[in-house]
Amino acid sequence: MRKSLLTLPLLSLFAWAQYKYEAAGAPPEELAPAIREALQKTGHRIIAPNGSVFAELWFRAQAPSGPATTEEGVSLTTIPHGSLVGVIRFPGRGADRRGQTIKAGVYTLRLAYYPVDGAHQGIAPQRDFLKIIPAAEDKDLNATPSYDELVAMSTKASGTSHPAILGVWKLDKPEPAGLRQHEGDWILHATIGDIPIAVIVVGVFQG
Repeated sequence: MRKSLLTLPLLSLFAWAQYKYEAAGAPPEELAPAIREALQKTGHRIIAPNGSVFAELWFRAQAPSGPATTEEGVSLTTIPHGSLVGVIRFPGRGADRRGQTIKAGVYTLRLAYYPVDGAHQGIAPQRDFLKIIPAAEDKDLNATPSYDELVAMSTKASGTSHPAILGVWKLDKPEPAGLRQHEGDWILHATIGDIPIAVIVVGVFQG
């Protein structure tokens, strides 16, 4: 089921800024060899309004698989929680879904679900998120860290008590790779293996 973003309360810092998309080259050399080899050979480049590269992303050539989760509100049900699903590189200062500043560098992306604890009520239509983790500290392709372990790993990217995150969900059907704008968000359409996904790469949630 397509996940609507219309109900999200948004603080848009980028409402009038025009971002662009182009294909990126091979994955970063800084990655552990096993991780680099598991990624698609061509990535996704997000160009900022000033013409500089805001971010580059690469996803797994084959999606990690496991028993389908029974967790409520999860869209990527066949990818095990904690799985490494991709990599992001910020050539300059980056930012996450919360508006937290991310230093320039290479980071892994691992799938997580926000907890059903009342503190995260209404932050997104789906519970899937990508945790951003410094690649230098994340070298095990096949690891599936617990939620608490992911938080501890990701706070090293954010430099705060909250992990660095990107919103993600499964699309209803495959769509051409590219960037779509929805209100103040810029959403990358891509694939993890053959699973079509959408990732909010630019846009700040306020709630």
